[in-house]
Amino acid sequence: MVAPILQTTSSSTIKGGNPAAQSRLSSPLQYSGSLNSFSHSDLTPVIGREYTGIQITDILKSENSDQIIQDFAVTVSQRGVVFLRNQDVTPQQMRDFGERLSHLSGCMQPSSSTLHIHPLTEESSELGDQISHQTKKGGGLTHQLSDTSRFASVGWHSDISFEPVPSDYAMLKIHELPSTGGDTLWASGYEVYDRLSPAFAIFLEGLTATHDGGFFHDEARRLGNPLREGERGSPLNFGGELKAVHPVVRTNPVTGWKSVYVNRGFTRRINGVTKDESDVILQYLFNLVTQNHDAQVRFKWNKNDIAIWDNRSTWHTATYDYTETRTGDRVCSLGEAPYFDSLSKSRRQALGEGA
Repeated sequence: MVAPILQTTSSSTIKGGNPAAQSRLSSPLQYSGSLNSFSHSDLTPVIGREYTGIQITDILKSENSDQIIQDFAVTVSQRGVVFLRNQDVTPQQMRDFGERLSHLSGCMQPSSSTLHIHPLTEESSELGDQISHQTKKGGGLTHQLSDTSRFASVGWHSDISFEPVPSDYAMLKIHELPSTGGDTLWASGYEVYDRLSPAFAIFLEGLTATHDGGFFHDEARRLGNPLREGERGSPLNFGGELKAVHPVVRTNPVTGWKSVYVNRGFTRRINGVTKDESDVILQYLFNLVTQNHDAQVRFKWNKNDIAIWDNRSTWHTATYDYTETRTGDRVCSLGEAPYFDSLSKSRRQALGEGA
């Protein structure tokens, strides 16, 4: 088995991060080249890659599967999201791949952690607690006009950032599609960080934000199911508060790159500033995500396609522009407690790109 580099003491300043859920990496993971034999294309300069000729089932059976999966983790963390077409993979195989992706990247902490159990997951669900079966019957334009907001951009989020130990990687397989529409978009948190002025970036690096998923209580009552208040994949994720405090700028341990880590779905308040200042700062950061289409990638699904993304450094949103049914299965692994390392670099710095 490929072993990630274990955590060691360094001279950097670490802000945030529960000591019980620290990454085991002492330096960024290095790509070994095990995916070089597969054709790929980068869908935009800053985010998104699509591979051809790869089947997850073949990776799981490969003699060097640990090395390939670790290289997958590096690639996903660098490119933000990776797409694989027409995958013949079961939900249980997705669960296996997701757990190994997190463990082999050195990030699933504590080591007793498993995949995340969503607060709305029913007890004894058919596919198991750790597999989220997502079914959405769209309403098209009529649906959108009946919502509180008429801006589709309100859907941008990073998965389960309300948990003390949120998601590192997530996988989604779509197996039922509307005849048209239903795309998903991702945006790069690395690129958003690189668009901050140096002075503003330094200011944000000293701040934390409160993330809150309390609205799931209302959703649980609407569905008639009790909220899952027991351990949700990590011994640190439990209870009904569904609230956590994380750095506004976090370091991705796999790449060593800085990313803005607030999202419209769950981030409610920047701490240490006034409410008015928090509102202005958050709105500006949200605008950087939603109004910069050159920091985004849009994926048009075909049946049985899979997307794998890094929740530490991307946001995503579905496009509810369809009237038929769209279904899929998702697994969501748990990484380290978010932290900021003063020695980490921006993506452009690390790659030697100009500002």
